[in-house]
Amino acid sequence: MPETVAVASTRADLVEVESFPEEARSLARAVEKRRREFLTGRACARQALAQLGLGPVAIPSGERGEPLWPSGVVGSITHCRGYRACAVASAGQVRSIGIDAEVDEPLPKGVLEAVAFGSERTVVAEPAAGVCLDRLLFSAKEAIYKAWFPLARRWLGFEDVVLTIDVGGGTFRAGLLVPGPVVGAGPLTEFRGRWCAEGGIVAAAVIV
Repeated sequence: MPETVAVASTRADLVEVESFPEEARSLARAVEKRRREFLTGRACARQALAQLGLGPVAIPSGERGEPLWPSGVVGSITHCRGYRACAVASAGQVRSIGIDAEVDEPLPKGVLEAVAFGSERTVVAEPAAGVCLDRLLFSAKEAIYKAWFPLARRWLGFEDVVLTIDVGGGTFRAGLLVPGPVVGAGPLTEFRGRWCAEGGIVAAAVIV
C-alpha cells in the first residue's frame, strides 16, 4: 500500500473490542465464527483509523454487508481463516479501496467455473510457484468488487471483468466489460492492483 493508506492486520482473534449498538445489529443472528470475524475486522479498522488520527467510531454494515465508514474516509475490510485486515485512507486522497485475503489453497470443486471465464481459465490452469492461481483470481475479483461498489453502488459480477495476472511481478489488471462509474475526467474502464502470497495466505489489493 502507498503511504497514504493506513493498514492494520492480525492472525489472531481480537474479540474484546468495544462494539457499538449500530454494529451489534449486524451480529444479531451471527454464528460464533461470523461474530469473531466481524469483531476482529472492526478491531483492525479502529487501529487503522487511529493511524489517520481518528478515535473509535461505529462502523456498521451497509446494504450488501459493506462497512460504512465515517465521513471523509474510504476503506475495506477482509477476513479469512487465520487472517484479518483493514485498509483505510482519507477520501481527499483516495477514491476507493478494495482488499481481500484468502487461504492459499485450490478453490472448492465447481467454484472456478462460476468465477473464471474465457482466457482466465487458461491462465489459472498453468502451474505457478508459490500461489494457487485459481484462488488468486478469486481474491483479486473480490478486491475489485469491494473497490467498485462504493463508486458505482451496483452489482459487479465475476463475469463483468476480464483479469490478467502478472505472476512474476505481483500485479494484476482487470478490464471492465460493463460501463464503469465516472471517476475524475471520465468513466472508469479498468482496475489495477497488487497481490502477494505468504504464510498460507494470498491477498489482493486495489486502490482507485
